[in-house]
Amino acid sequence: MKRASIFLGILFLAAAGFTQGYQVGDVAGDFRLKNVDGKYVSMSDYPDAKGFIVIFSCNHCPYVVAYEDRMIALHQEYAAKGFPVIAINANDPEVQPQDSYELMQERAREKGFPFPYVFDEGQKVLPLYGATRTPHVFLLERVGDELKVAYIGAIDDNYQDASQVKEKYLANAIEALIKGKRPEPDFTRAIGCTIKKKS
Repeated sequence: MKRASIFLGILFLAAAGFTQGYQVGDVAGDFRLKNVDGKYVSMSDYPDAKGFIVIFSCNHCPYVVAYEDRMIALHQEYAAKGFPVIAINANDPEVQPQDSYELMQERAREKGFPFPYVFDEGQKVLPLYGATRTPHVFLLERVGDELKVAYIGAIDDNYQDASQVKEKYLANAIEALIKGKRPEPDFTRAIGCTIKKKS
C-alpha cells in the first residue's frame, strides 16, 4: 500500500510539472547554454574552478531583481576564490515574454553582470536540477573529476533588504567548502517566483 501511495505521489508531482532533480551529494552533469554575448558556456570552460554557484534566475521576477546586486557581489567575492556564478534563465518566453533571450541581453547590459547569464532554451537543463523558483541556488563543489551538489536553496534569509540579512546561507556554505568543511545547513527553501513552464 505504501509503495502504491509513493508511486501515485510521484505521478502527481510529474503531472503538476514538478521534478525532484539533484539532491545534496549528487553529481551534477555539465551543460552547454547560450550566454547573453552569443557564446556558449559550459562548466568545463573553467578547468581551475573549485566549484560553481549556479543560480536559476530570470529578468522580471521581483525576487530576482532584489537579489541581483547580491548575485554580482557574490561573483566578485568568490570567483577569484574558485567559485564563479553562472545564472541560468529557464523560464519559457512563450509563457513569460519578459524572459526572452533579447530581454536577457538588455537586462545584463543594464546591470553590468560580470558573470555568464545563459538561456536554457527548451528547458533541457531545468529538469536535471529540479529548480522550482527564481532565484534557486545550487552550489557545486569539485571533487576529483566530478562536480557534486553541496548546497541547495536560498541566497540568504531576507530578499527584501540586504542590510537586514541575518543568515547568509550561500556565502556561509561557500566559506565552509573553502575551509574543507560541510555546509550547515546544506539545504534551505528557495523563495521566489515559480519557474514558468509550458502547460
